[in-house]
Amino acid sequence: MTTEHPVLAAPTRARAASHGLALATRAQKDRALHTMADTLMARETAVLAANAEDIARAEAGGTPANIIDRLRLDHGRLAGMAQGLRDVAGLPDPVGEVVRGGTLPNGLELRQVRVPFGVVGMIYEARPNVTADAAGICLKSGNAVLLRGSSSARSSNEAIVAALREAVVAEGLDADVVQLVPGDTHESVTVLMQARGLVDVLIPRGGAGLIRSVVEGSTVPVIETGVGNCHVYVDRAADPDKALAIVLNSKTHRTSVCNAAESLLVHQDLAQDFVPKVVAALQEHGVTVHGDETFGRVPGVVAASDEDYAQEYLSLDISAKVVASLDEAIGHIRRFSSQHTDAIVTEDLAAARRFTAEVDSAAVLVNASTRFTDGGEFGFGAEIGISTQKLHARGPMGLPEMTSTKYVVTGDGHVR
Repeated sequence: MTTEHPVLAAPTRARAASHGLALATRAQKDRALHTMADTLMARETAVLAANAEDIARAEAGGTPANIIDRLRLDHGRLAGMAQGLRDVAGLPDPVGEVVRGGTLPNGLELRQVRVPFGVVGMIYEARPNVTADAAGICLKSGNAVLLRGSSSARSSNEAIVAALREAVVAEGLDADVVQLVPGDTHESVTVLMQARGLVDVLIPRGGAGLIRSVVEGSTVPVIETGVGNCHVYVDRAADPDKALAIVLNSKTHRTSVCNAAESLLVHQDLAQDFVPKVVAALQEHGVTVHGDETFGRVPGVVAASDEDYAQEYLSLDISAKVVASLDEAIGHIRRFSSQHTDAIVTEDLAAARRFTAEVDSAAVLVNASTRFTDGGEFGFGAEIGISTQKLHARGPMGLPEMTSTKYVVTGDGHVR
């Protein structure tokens, strides 16, 4: 691809800016993060006005209410974004951390140290809060960031990025460490995905279609994130009250996020009493249950197909099935899970151990809601996404996961 394409001007500038950012001290980066937070709040009127433009276009275009909610900003959400930047400033700086090291038998001193990727591209949908979150996490980890949000949030993202760039310049950093990728067409995304050599890594955040498109179409290395067909398995040895609370929280606490439960499995030994109870509780919360024959005996349950079991609903829907054994539960999860988060509810330690050993997901939970798979909940302080792949990073990605490493070898005239 020609380097003269207008979209490539952004990663070219980012590459140049990344060299200076990699040398910035923690104090410099932390001051910039606090100034980014302050400037974002100082520009609240402009940011919310821009967001209102996006909301008006979305409503006029018939965008579903749950997507509009993800797009909407208000004072509280903007303040949350600013606080997120301040929180990142309070986290340890991963750059320069010695992962391992020592003195070799020949006297060479060997250290493996964390270093920034360089230039990180973010391709994401709707949520303008990702714009500030990604900018903050990338800056703290020493990476220049290229932000390609969806056209639905274009006005919001332009206003947010303008505030963030103003802030980094005020703290003596190059404005181009934070950039919005120009263009609203798919071509601009394609150009970014093909910018190998200018962009070090791409991170897509959004629905299955977006992530698949980036993974399959990119020549830049991709960290795959987010699609969450998460399961809760209620084992024969489960405490029914505990199980009910976990199922409800996993499904209804927030439906439009990747760690919300989308599938429920119940051991047949509990089915007679638990199935009608859990269906009634879910229905009280407005959830539609797509169930097998046993679940289908409860009024209001609709018949489930394999398509339902494979679905990431991101809505008040859940698939449900009764299984004859732990083996069948694990087999079902292996077939349909997106390897994001899967949970077991049981008082049987042996069953819990088998489940955690045999379910191959980024997070496997025992007697806890799937909603806990989150960088903040894990104590990482921040996350840029939840990786569902196995190379480089898996699960919630905090600051250390936004770095690579290099080896620093020091000798005294050593020759081989």
